[in-house]
Amino acid sequence: MDLIVQKFGGTSLSDDQSRRHVLRHIVREHGAGIGLVVVVSAMGRSGEPYATDSLLNLVRHNGNALPARERDLLLSCGELISASVLCSILNAEGIPSVALTGGQAGIVTDDRFGAARIKEIKTDRIQKHLSDGQVVVITGFQGMTSDGEMTTLGRGGSDTSATALGAALNADIVDIYTDVDGILTADPRWVSNARALSAVSYEEICNMAQNGAKVIHPRAVEIAMKAGIPVRVRSTFSDEEGTLVTHARALRSQGIWYDRTVTGLAHVSQVTQLGVMNRSGPADVQLRVFRAMASHGISVDFINVMPTGVHYTVSDNDTQNAIRLLQELGFEPHIRRGCAKVSVIGGGMNGEPGVMAIIVEALTNSGIPILQSADSNTTIWVLISEEDLAKALQALHTAFGLHLAPATGI
Repeated sequence: MDLIVQKFGGTSLSDDQSRRHVLRHIVREHGAGIGLVVVVSAMGRSGEPYATDSLLNLVRHNGNALPARERDLLLSCGELISASVLCSILNAEGIPSVALTGGQAGIVTDDRFGAARIKEIKTDRIQKHLSDGQVVVITGFQGMTSDGEMTTLGRGGSDTSATALGAALNADIVDIYTDVDGILTADPRWVSNARALSAVSYEEICNMAQNGAKVIHPRAVEIAMKAGIPVRVRSTFSDEEGTLVTHARALRSQGIWYDRTVTGLAHVSQVTQLGVMNRSGPADVQLRVFRAMASHGISVDFINVMPTGVHYTVSDNDTQNAIRLLQELGFEPHIRRGCAKVSVIGGGMNGEPGVMAIIVEALTNSGIPILQSADSNTTIWVLISEEDLAKALQALHTAFGLHLAPATGI
């Protein structure tokens, strides 16, 4: 039997009308004789009754009084509601189905509550239900330790559940359903003519996700990449094929890989640039700075290390704490608030001359100063003022022709 893992996010399950669209996708595949494992997130987004953030708000006024173990019990409730409701809809439509928690589905994790990692997936129970002709509805975002404790997988946990199950079950494909028509060349809230991509490589979408694109979590892509399981990012509200994510060689073999230098743009806003220079002091300035950040759990990004100092960025949420630590070390850091990191991403830019020249020209012509830059084989990053973000994204999107129809596949 062919097997598909479908994952539906919170907006796909938020109301009865949306759930009817979910039903339509399940009915289509089930009617074609395909085995289905359906992974669900908690219903809705922040502010809606059963969303994960709404559940957290029930105990936030108590500060940090809820231990991590009990917090995971609370957070698991949203997915349980989604799975039960969807199971009732399917059975009412004459589609035999069963709802399982992550633990019941065989997802075994370590005991890092709130950020658990999957150790193994025992698929016997899922396989039995599939053999009985049932659609298996599984709560995303959660698992269970070997001694029976409920755990949650952290940010992007439902995506991770879906691709991990796809890998364990050797599924033909994992379909990630969301509220957009696939992976776009840029965030449509910032770039009005952003275009849906028909296909991207695992490496490209990992870079896009790690640099701010929120369509799929990078950990989920990494799992799919290691297992060689294709992923499609699709809209719940249409029948479009969406964006296929797989190995670049697989895309080429299907004739749908495009000769493009840049695939898309991603961005992260609300960051602060910090600079620490110590031209005449101890030579261990870099070690002292980054050791202090690490020991206090502050994530650093966009790192430039020089013989006499460092520049790096932190989230606005960590800015005050980072400044305090640097001052306690005796430094007087250069501080630039209100920054944004823009990423230009493409598997075809490695060894391609002129990419940075296009970036600099586009931003210069738009009157946007580049505050810092860095690059890798597939990504060039520039730090700019956040007030220039919309203008920068549109300028770069146009400069690389991302709004145009793709070239002929090769």
